[in-house]
Amino acid sequence: MPDRVIIFRGSVRILVGRLSEIWDEIQNEREYDPSDISAFDAETGRVFDLPVARPAPPATEPSTVDPQTRRRGRPKLGVIAREVTLLPRHWDWLASQRGGASATLRRLIDDARKIDAEADAVRQRQTAAYNFMTEMAGNLQGFEEALRCLYRNDRTGFLRQIRAWPSDIRQTAAEFAFGAQS
Repeated sequence: MPDRVIIFRGSVRILVGRLSEIWDEIQNEREYDPSDISAFDAETGRVFDLPVARPAPPATEPSTVDPQTRRRGRPKLGVIAREVTLLPRHWDWLASQRGGASATLRRLIDDARKIDAEADAVRQRQTAAYNFMTEMAGNLQGFEEALRCLYRNDRTGFLRQIRAWPSDIRQTAAEFAFGAQS
């Protein structure tokens, strides 16, 4: 279940926020015509079905650890063991690195994530915009050309193609595509 959501009734954006915090307002909107309500994950742009029951508020971590529940050894770090298939020369190189194979692979991945962070952020925004636009604007004028502009990262062209769309759809698509400053 998404944490932050965007709720539309028809082409009008009516609510934005944490699902657990805006639940009562959503229920009031459902009283009018539930089939007109569309809910979107504010991060991915994917549409999802609203739950029937009130979602639980996000869990908070306990501030103290009960000494009775402590176990011996290293604290649980969330490490997941999986199989990696490499050529012998790769294993030889990894074995010669400080910290061993696992530590070296973690460092290489972290370095690659830093290098690709900007491109990854653009790709995630484009995917979220695509998800939202496909659901809400797939039949609107300029949709296909707007997608072309989106994937060319042509903000001016994108905004030109969507200017005739209903204002809330236009604004939300631009926010997904190019961030909140759109």
